[in-house]
Amino acid sequence: MALYVHWPFCLSKCPYCDFNSHVRDVIPQARFGNALRRELRHEAGRIGPDRAGRPVLGSIFFGGGTPSLMEPATLAALLEDAGELFHLSPDIEITLEANPTSVETGRLRAFRDGGVNRISVGLQSLDPEALRFLGREHSVTQAIAALEQARALFGRISFDLIYARPGQSLPSWRAELRQALSLVSDHLSLYQLTIEPGTRFESLYRQNRFRLPDDELAARLYEETASVAGQHGLSGYEVSNYARPGAESRHNMTYWRYGDYLGIGPGAHGRMTSGGVTHATRRHRAPEPWAQRVEETGSGLTHEEALAPREKAREMLLMGLRLDEGIAAGRFARRTGMNLQEATDPDILRAALDEDYLQWREGGTRLRATAQGRLRLESLLAALVV
Repeated sequence: MALYVHWPFCLSKCPYCDFNSHVRDVIPQARFGNALRRELRHEAGRIGPDRAGRPVLGSIFFGGGTPSLMEPATLAALLEDAGELFHLSPDIEITLEANPTSVETGRLRAFRDGGVNRISVGLQSLDPEALRFLGREHSVTQAIAALEQARALFGRISFDLIYARPGQSLPSWRAELRQALSLVSDHLSLYQLTIEPGTRFESLYRQNRFRLPDDELAARLYEETASVAGQHGLSGYEVSNYARPGAESRHNMTYWRYGDYLGIGPGAHGRMTSGGVTHATRRHRAPEPWAQRVEETGSGLTHEEALAPREKAREMLLMGLRLDEGIAAGRFARRTGMNLQEATDPDILRAALDEDYLQWREGGTRLRATAQGRLRLESLLAALVV
């Protein structure tokens, strides 16, 4: 099982961001730290009456928001609680998302000492103009310093970059990628800049204040990423993620392979299986009402639903076809109660196979998207999944 811990606070709201993140003049550290610890204990009790009957934790991920704004002592206490409440895998992966501001970079050693063994740095760009456009709080100098500090402290490092930005060219993107990968070449998460509803960028885009690259250029930028990453020993194991062999994100692999995960904190989602039934869970998004619920009842849970086989099949297809390895038909049937053919539109599946967007591998026991299919994955999945 994987554990996700959501810390909802940020220094500022990025104009492209539609995540559950919130800005406060003063972050109520003690209240939210105590609430996270209480909710973790409450949910462990729901899973099983004692530690012996609960699943082994293979990964813990602190996401946000900006979890590197959390007090290191709070993180250390949560990890201590997790070890008390669950068995921990001997090689457990414990990841913290961090931004490269000086405040957060200065805390990295304390987070390492508290138990974090993998860091994910929100770089987003190494271009000064792009950082200003994206509303980031850090400079290029701070970004490079953060990567160097992370490299000195952690055995496993990932960083994020955003591409398909206004005015971006293929040569400039190539140079930016090479610079970043020359500093750290373990794991890269890549995100295409998209206009999300309710964000500041949506308003600016509607006013024609900026334009995004067309689909052809965006595709070329994406393809160039695979080429440059490959030159540095990284392969694309998921649509938006590249890693050296063995450096893949174990936590995110749980999502993509449709494993069980417990999510705690404001807005956190989960998928937990008990007695052969998988339940989808969701918690209150707003930080203060979530904390109040936890203080009153032990949990910020607002929604819990037993998923029908077709819904499980739909979710597993949407997640699993993002992976380069694809979906093993046998595991799909065991996990969802349906076979792959039942869960897909037969005409679309046949056409996708004929066009070489999808392939059957391993004697027809594994379905995966090809490189061309991954370029079209969003529209392909919308048509394929029934």
